[in-house]
Amino acid sequence: MISLIASFALLLPLHFQNPAAPTLPVAPAQAAPKAPDLKYPVDEAVAWLRASQDAKTGSYGGGVEGSAWVLRALADCHRKYRRVDGPFVERALIFLGERQAADGSIHDAGADAKAIRRQTALAIMALQRHADAQSKAMLAKALGYAGTQQLEPADADLLLPQNSDEAIRISNELLARRGPDKAWDGTRGKVIETARVVCVFNAATPLMTPPSKPKPAQALPGFEAADRARALASLDRGAQYLLSQCLENRPGIFGFGGKPNAGITAMALGALLEVPAPREARLQAAIDAGLAWLVSLQQENGSIHDGQVANYTSSAAILALARSGRSEYAPVIAKAQRYLIELQNDEAEGFSPDHPFYGGNSYGNEQRPDLSNVQMALEALAASGLSKDHEAYQRALVFLQRCQNRSESNNTRIEGGEGTIVSGDDGGSAYAPGDSKAGFLELPDGRRIPRSYGSMSYALLKGYIFCGVPKDDPRMVALMGWLSKNYTLDLNPGFTSAKDPTEAYQGLYYYFHTMGKALALYGEEEIVDGAGTRQLWRKQLCGRLVALQSKTDGSWINQNSSRWYEGNPVLATSYAMLTLGQALPR
Repeated sequence: MISLIASFALLLPLHFQNPAAPTLPVAPAQAAPKAPDLKYPVDEAVAWLRASQDAKTGSYGGGVEGSAWVLRALADCHRKYRRVDGPFVERALIFLGERQAADGSIHDAGADAKAIRRQTALAIMALQRHADAQSKAMLAKALGYAGTQQLEPADADLLLPQNSDEAIRISNELLARRGPDKAWDGTRGKVIETARVVCVFNAATPLMTPPSKPKPAQALPGFEAADRARALASLDRGAQYLLSQCLENRPGIFGFGGKPNAGITAMALGALLEVPAPREARLQAAIDAGLAWLVSLQQENGSIHDGQVANYTSSAAILALARSGRSEYAPVIAKAQRYLIELQNDEAEGFSPDHPFYGGNSYGNEQRPDLSNVQMALEALAASGLSKDHEAYQRALVFLQRCQNRSESNNTRIEGGEGTIVSGDDGGSAYAPGDSKAGFLELPDGRRIPRSYGSMSYALLKGYIFCGVPKDDPRMVALMGWLSKNYTLDLNPGFTSAKDPTEAYQGLYYYFHTMGKALALYGEEEIVDGAGTRQLWRKQLCGRLVALQSKTDGSWINQNSSRWYEGNPVLATSYAMLTLGQALPR
């Protein structure tokens, strides 16, 4: 593929760059440019694009061209958005259908012959990526029109990288041109330019991502049940470690690479607050300073974050602020509570109760809700004092039961290019309606079932409890059946792929954290495992964490898998301490 001229890339819009220009020599003795992480820039651009959608027509950029480019950007990005993800995709596809003429062409009203051909080519580009049951007829008709015309490739002027070096250079150049609103401007308009940049990022990402090779997994060390004294001692050692990890001259604030991060800080403060009062002066001072910093981040809409994962960070902040018990934080918590309720997918965002994602919360940057975010939001809402009969809990309950593999209460059916996704019947939970981080079970008839796994099954238990589902409810009975059968402290159950031996250790500390919180809320001191043995889960869970704690500095880290940031000892330690606080033997 054709290279870009580095000296002009910052000056010219993407579509004006000259594909025939020679490559300029690279100055000697320059350090190789670093490959940027494009995940968040893409998520932020998608959030901006979604907000630009015409509320009346469902179009982007005012017509077919903008809608087509946005639909391609959405389909090709790492989230792989499709019609089922909501109105921001579905209404744009409907818009294209409403612009299809009798001859199969798709174009804006009043377009001349040349524009009709160009716009139809763009629409075909989009529809080929969204060729679901509702779009296939429209695509076939458009392809029929294309067969009678000479259509140029829709993305002929989109300069895509062909190797890692080009991908790194182009991505860094485009990031330097990004506006403060996380979008890009150009002569074709901001929507089209931003969508095209996302398309370039989508092509660049796999080129910059080296193939990973599975590494061998290490079994967790043996452990003994821990009593309250040992658990408290472990908690104290973890607190001393976290205090040593505060940013320089910024007590109570945590982050990456010397930069503060609101999400990590909120989780770490919640962990420090598990140390029983009265606390030593240095520890309490760090907590106070960190909480004050979180409060300073509150946005006008009530969210508390520093630009990333707004739902999760706001929820973690609410939990820390509420745990502090300080009355001056009540207005801050109330404002953040309203934000979490407004973020929930409902009729205001165009989601009807029969939509799979109704009642769900997403990270904030990602547009797709999931159980991890929902259970976190529900815990925060409960901690904020939201009335138990508030409708937000009932909306969330609709989402929760669509995550459970129980067909009697989950009628989710998602049609896709890889087959039809339906609910199973083992009683456990997946990550989201029709989706599982543990993969899928393939049925003989081609249907697919999202695999249940441990951390999300405990997350569902938490969610059901916050939504008021009683223990004798059939949904709860089925869920506890799965959790009992799969009770273990050796791995995150449900990850059964043989391709990567570390899969079963992914999210291990998150698993422990959701287990401890959920079982504490459930209110039973024993759980019967798959072998029929009664387990005193509090002492067992605390014993497991004591055994995993570093004897050197008191930290925890996931040695087998860094996925979901558990290779970061500050976050893993926070999870472990939060778990100890919930599971302290009585």
